[in-house]
Amino acid sequence: MQTEDTLTVAAAKAGMDEKTARKYRDAGQLPSQLQTEHTWRTRPDPFEEVWPGLKQMLELDDGLEAKTLFEYLQREDPGRFADGQLRTLQRRVKVWRALEGPAKETYFAQVHEPGRLCQSDFTHMTSLAITIQGRPFDHLLYHFVLTYSNWETASICFSESFEALIAGLQDALWELGGVPHSHQTDCLSAAVHKLDHPEAFTARYAALMRHYGLEGRKTNPSSPHENGDIEQRHHRFHRAVDQRLKLRGSRDFVSRDEYETFLRKILSQLNAGRRDKLDKELAVLHRLPARRLEDFTRQEVRVSPFSTIRVSDNTYSVHSRLIGERVPIRLYADHLDVYYAQRHLERIPRLRGKGGHHIQYRHIIDSLVRKPGAFANYRYRDDLFPTTYFRVAYDLLRRTHAETVASREYLLILELAALESETQVDAILRRLIDTQQRLSADRVKQLLALGIEDPGPATSVTVPPIDLLIYDSLLSSSHVTQAVAQ
Repeated sequence: MQTEDTLTVAAAKAGMDEKTARKYRDAGQLPSQLQTEHTWRTRPDPFEEVWPGLKQMLELDDGLEAKTLFEYLQREDPGRFADGQLRTLQRRVKVWRALEGPAKETYFAQVHEPGRLCQSDFTHMTSLAITIQGRPFDHLLYHFVLTYSNWETASICFSESFEALIAGLQDALWELGGVPHSHQTDCLSAAVHKLDHPEAFTARYAALMRHYGLEGRKTNPSSPHENGDIEQRHHRFHRAVDQRLKLRGSRDFVSRDEYETFLRKILSQLNAGRRDKLDKELAVLHRLPARRLEDFTRQEVRVSPFSTIRVSDNTYSVHSRLIGERVPIRLYADHLDVYYAQRHLERIPRLRGKGGHHIQYRHIIDSLVRKPGAFANYRYRDDLFPTTYFRVAYDLLRRTHAETVASREYLLILELAALESETQVDAILRRLIDTQQRLSADRVKQLLALGIEDPGPATSVTVPPIDLLIYDSLLSSSHVTQAVAQ
């Protein structure tokens, strides 16, 4: 509709030339309606001749990337295709995938019902660089989440073992106060037969599910998105912990207990905003069983002539008195307990992975003192240096004595640590080494009898309190200087 008296005024108000305005008026169409779709090429297609062959390659293996195909063409016909033409081929391959390529995997949004499903998985915390008293604390978290309310909890562990799984799951259910209908995890070796029957649960995991009345579910191999809620919570929890650490100003903790308390506070804050949905879940959860299952694995192993036992493909030492005996073992997620004659003998930290060894010098020192010649080439010799100063002491003894004499002297020092006090012997070795005094078992024994005190860490620095009165002297000296200058 024309609202102005003249075309000239209308064109001026529209911000266009009068001839352009006349063209649109005579055509009776909007400018957007007069545009012609660009369907022709502005330059020859450099890949027109080779495209049929490339298309066949894509049909045989649709995983081929355009860059791989382009490098193939450059090798087959050097000098024909310039590097700047890669983008042209990438666009052509992209169009082929969209119009003729294989169908892509489709994801389906799920509706979660209260109390229906919980998911759990292990997540590594190494990227957060947590330390305990300055030492790296390499660990995992067993992470548990309700898919409807996103209520979550976690517990520290050191491997993806069945013992860590059963302890973490039971801790989560008892903290929650009820049992959902189903529990889903990915193809954990602790829950699923990896090689022979990847579709079946292990007997121990199936027994755990039966005890709590849970329907066990697992994701398909290489399909982590099927465990999407827990995977997303991994990411968000990592980010929440990282942000709290930045606010805290330090990633170092005095003890594991302090770190666990720190994590508990974060989980409590995250769960605070989920109370309404959690109440709906709690209303429909099943009751907990009367008791928990044992969160350890029972084994019985024979003590070898080397005073060691093999548990889960790792080697641990026990007292030489037990050589030849069969001892019951209770294997937990982070330690193992050794029993004999229904008596608990000791607790040993559990090693991670396979092929490791944990040799406690107190178990075998009496035999080594009688056979000092076996020490130099002992397979687990490095485990028999409790601290750095013990290692330095042995190296110094080897420099000044024959190997047999050095081994005998060091073993006598180690025996003193076992019989008296490892801490006191370490302090004595530190003083002797720092002051470059003679090292010997007799000298260490003499100083033990004198009751030497721990000199403290070698890096400790004593800073005296600041006396603020010294600044008054600076002010007075300043007045004197000004008076002289005048």
